[in-house]
Amino acid sequence: MDTQKIYEHDIPDGSKLYFGSSAKLKRQIESKAADILESSGFSEIITPYFSHHQRVSVKPENLIRFGDKQNLEIALRSDSTIDVVRIATKRLKDSNTKRWFYIQPVFKYPNSEIYQIGAEILGDSSIMPCIDIVSQIFKEFGIEAHLQISNIQIPKIICQLLNLPISVFENGRLEVILGLDLPWLNRLANIKSDADIDSVIAIAPSELKEPLNSIKGLASNYEKRIYAPLYYSKMRYYDKLFFRFLCDNSILSSGGSYEIDGNISAGFAIFSDAVIENLRSK
Repeated sequence: MDTQKIYEHDIPDGSKLYFGSSAKLKRQIESKAADILESSGFSEIITPYFSHHQRVSVKPENLIRFGDKQNLEIALRSDSTIDVVRIATKRLKDSNTKRWFYIQPVFKYPNSEIYQIGAEILGDSSIMPCIDIVSQIFKEFGIEAHLQISNIQIPKIICQLLNLPISVFENGRLEVILGLDLPWLNRLANIKSDADIDSVIAIAPSELKEPLNSIKGLASNYEKRIYAPLYYSKMRYYDKLFFRFLCDNSILSSGGSYEIDGNISAGFAIFSDAVIENLRSK
């Protein structure tokens, strides 16, 4: 059977290689982001590449897993938030430092390597500080992205009301949602303004009124703001307000509010690889 030859200089699909101008740009982005985060009261943390608890954040099929010397399952870090929160609150037991940031890659099955700049604000569920910091970092590099606002509660409540699996929203199957032909749901899928939110609230089930009101007017000072009330994040811990920065069909950043081990917090990640690609394409 023929096998494809792998040369000594080949790198696996999904891996990243930065050199010359791209490596310099990566360093500049990370350095500027670190300066902004430190000036905003964040302390830096670097967490281990290996973790016992990644299943809390990510579906098992997305993890690169193996056994340690005690034959306990560990995984390459696929997400940083859970580990940062637990290390800060349970291992460091630093009750004074509430703002942490990190610049490190994550790894997803089968062999994807993703560089991130991330931050967590412990004990505060407001996402506006996160949105403002990401916007400030992007402004330094002349990036003009659309801000997408969502609330993870909305698709969860709809699933409960209509007996739908959450996978419908997780996989973005709008044809299933619109196929139900419910007037309030059809309007919900096409919200573009605060007035649209009010029109949905007037006819939607009462359970949806509070989460819809929570996104109304949020980040109103951002000109390029859009609503996506039916969006559902695949990161398991996000539970309420959620945002993404989008530019040229790429996701440059995402974040939101969450609760981990009783800690109500908010955080975000900037996807360095997407930002670098965006800047190099200009």
